[in-house]
Amino acid sequence: MKKVIIIGAGLGGLACGIQLQHAGFDVTIIEKNGHAGGKMMPVKIGDYSFDFGPNTITMPGVFKRVFSNVGESMEDYLELIRLDHHTKNVFRSGDSFIQSIDPHFVISQLAMLDPYGAKNYWGYLKEVNRLYGQAESGFFHRSFHSWLDYLSPGLTKAFFSVRPLETMAHFHKRFFSSPDILQVFNRYATYIGSSPYKSPATFSLIGHLEMNEGVFTVKGGNTKIADAFSQVFKKLGGTLHLNEEVSQIVIEKQRASGVQLKNGTKIKGETVIINGDFITATKQLIKEKDRPSFSTKKLDAYEPSISAFVILAGLKTFQKDIHHHHVFFPEDYRKEFQDIFTHQKLPDDPTIYISHSAYTDRGISKGSNLFILVNAPAVQMQSEEAVTHYKEAIYSRLEEQGIPIRSEIEAEKIYTPDSIAHLFHAYKGALYGVSSHKKKDAFLRPRNASKDTAGLFYVGGTTHPGGGSPMVTLSGLNVAKEIIDQHKKKDSDRTKSKKSTNS
Repeated sequence: MKKVIIIGAGLGGLACGIQLQHAGFDVTIIEKNGHAGGKMMPVKIGDYSFDFGPNTITMPGVFKRVFSNVGESMEDYLELIRLDHHTKNVFRSGDSFIQSIDPHFVISQLAMLDPYGAKNYWGYLKEVNRLYGQAESGFFHRSFHSWLDYLSPGLTKAFFSVRPLETMAHFHKRFFSSPDILQVFNRYATYIGSSPYKSPATFSLIGHLEMNEGVFTVKGGNTKIADAFSQVFKKLGGTLHLNEEVSQIVIEKQRASGVQLKNGTKIKGETVIINGDFITATKQLIKEKDRPSFSTKKLDAYEPSISAFVILAGLKTFQKDIHHHHVFFPEDYRKEFQDIFTHQKLPDDPTIYISHSAYTDRGISKGSNLFILVNAPAVQMQSEEAVTHYKEAIYSRLEEQGIPIRSEIEAEKIYTPDSIAHLFHAYKGALYGVSSHKKKDAFLRPRNASKDTAGLFYVGGTTHPGGGSPMVTLSGLNVAKEIIDQHKKKDSDRTKSKKSTNS
C-alpha cells in the first residue's frame, strides 16, 4: 500500500487525506496542535464557546464534495444554516447597511444610501456572477506553474476576462458611488489578506458568493466541519496524530521519502504533503540545499498578507443588537491599509469586525460570544503594555457604539500576530501567506507540486487556489486528484511494459 504523510490537519490536509485514503493509500496526518482544523480552532473559556475562524462560510458545495466523493453524506455530519441577512455594516456617518441575498432588500437600502448603487446593483450581481463563473471553470480546479500556463487554449481569454489588471477599489466604483457603501464591498480584499487599492478586481467575485449564493454558519460552530472531516478520515482507516510535530522532511536523491518528528522518530512515506504556511514550512522543514528554487533570501522577500489582532470576549448578558456578522468602519478606510502595509503598524482608526455566532445559534454559548477582529500588519507586537493599550482602545470604540463591553465581560482572550505565528507557524503571523498586491503573487501563488522535490506537495491557504475555507478545501481535493492520477498512470505504464515484455 502506498504510504502518504500529511503535515498539518487543516481543512486542506484533511480533505486531501480523505480522498487518498479512500483511493487505497495509507495516509498518516501529523498535527502539532491538539485539535484538527488548523485556524478553524475551537476555543472554550469557562461557559463561553468561540470559533477562532473562519467565521464566514461560503461555497457549501465544496465541503459536500469531500463527503460525496467517498460515499458519505455531509448532512449526516453537519447542519448548515444560511444567513439571509448576514452582515450589518455601521458607518461613522451613523448610517448602517445590511448585506443580504435578497436583492430587493439591498436595493431598498441603496435607494437611500447610494442611489447610483441602487440603479447599478443588478448589473453588479451579474458581473460578479460572471467573474466567479470564469474563475470557477478556468482556475479553481487546476494548478498554475508559470505565466505560460495562461497561454494554453481557452485560458488566455478567460484570464483577461476576470479583470486582472484593474484594482478591486476601481472595479467597485463602476457600480457604487457612496464612500460608505464602497467600504463594504472593498472589505472583500481583506478576505485574501490584502488591500482593495492594490489587489486585482478578480477577487470581487467574493461578492457573488455572499450576495448571490449566501453566507452560512454551522450548527454547533464552524469547527464542526473539521470535526466531521476527521471522523470520515478515521472511519476510512486513516491515522491522525495530534500534539506531534515534524522537524524535517527527509529528502533522498531529490525525492521526499518521509519525515522526522521532533522526538526523533522517523516515518517513511512515498509522498509527503505540507498542509501549512508555504514560507515557514519550506524554510523550517527543508534544508536550503534541497530547495534551490526557494532560497531563504527569496522566501523572506515575499510581502506577507494581513494578520489580525483578535479578542475573544464573553459577555454575560445576550446582546440581541449585535448581529451574527457586525462591522464598524473607520473614518478613513484607505488610511487603514496605509498603516498596515506602508507603515507596518496597528491602524489608528481600524475597521472592527465582530462575529457573534450565538446570535443565530443560541445554545452554543453562555451570553454573547464575541469574536472581535481588527486587521493588523504581520509584525511583532512591541510589548504586553502595547497589547493592553490597543485592546482598551477597541473597547472604548465599541462602547461608543453602544456595546457594553467592560460592564458585561466575564471571559477574555487575546491573540496577536505573534501568537498566530506561534500557533500556526504562520509567516510573521500572516493569515493568508503572501499578499495579493503583485499580479505574480495574486495569480501565481506557490504551486501545489514542489519545483525541487519529487513526491512533495503543498495544500492550504498559502498555495493555489488561495485562502478561505472553501479554497483551502479545494486545494486538498486538487492535490489528491493529481496524486491519484499520477499513480494510475504509473500503474498503467507498468502494465503496458509487462505486456510488451511478455509479447
